[in-house]
Amino acid sequence: MELLDVIQRRASVRSFTNESINPDDLKEMARRAGLAPSENNHQPWKFIAVTNKEVLEKLAAAISQKISEIPSLESKRAYLVKSQMEVSSTFFKGAPSLIALVMTPSETIWEKGFNLTPEELKKMHNYPDLQSAGAAMQNILLSAVELGYGACWMSSPLTAKTELEEILHIEDPWDLIAFVAIGKSNVEAKQSNKKPIDEIFEIIN
Repeated sequence: MELLDVIQRRASVRSFTNESINPDDLKEMARRAGLAPSENNHQPWKFIAVTNKEVLEKLAAAISQKISEIPSLESKRAYLVKSQMEVSSTFFKGAPSLIALVMTPSETIWEKGFNLTPEELKKMHNYPDLQSAGAAMQNILLSAVELGYGACWMSSPLTAKTELEEILHIEDPWDLIAFVAIGKSNVEAKQSNKKPIDEIFEIIN
């Protein structure tokens, strides 16, 4: 499959068949994710694939519980928004696999030359560690398409970040960053409408 075709076919898939994923495919997706750029080539990541249904249900239950505890407005619309948040944060329990991206704090040579804290340097450079995380996640999404799967990048489950890290046995210095739900799509995946090129691109001569 040509790269352009993969990019144009990528879509967020939230409904999956029961067909399991070949573990070698999950490993290959992680390998490709690890080829993404990172500050000073630090490669601060690790990828955890969860295929155990009981664990997936446990993760989803922790998220639902956390969302139920969030203070909300007293209105029908607020109720609907909160319900939608729960659905969009837990649909992964119906996926054959969930890949968690965890990272260690980035290391930078700039700390040796400037009297700034690591956090100040991160902010000054607009958080290059999270930019690297985005690049790694995109590699997974595109690889999923190329390998015949559907996938969806998820950050909303991090509402229950502490609880999820405990379930997945993620400890310092590792930090849970995001998830990708992966499986065979049971619907025709269609990319949502994107802005036209003239609206998102300009050249400064």
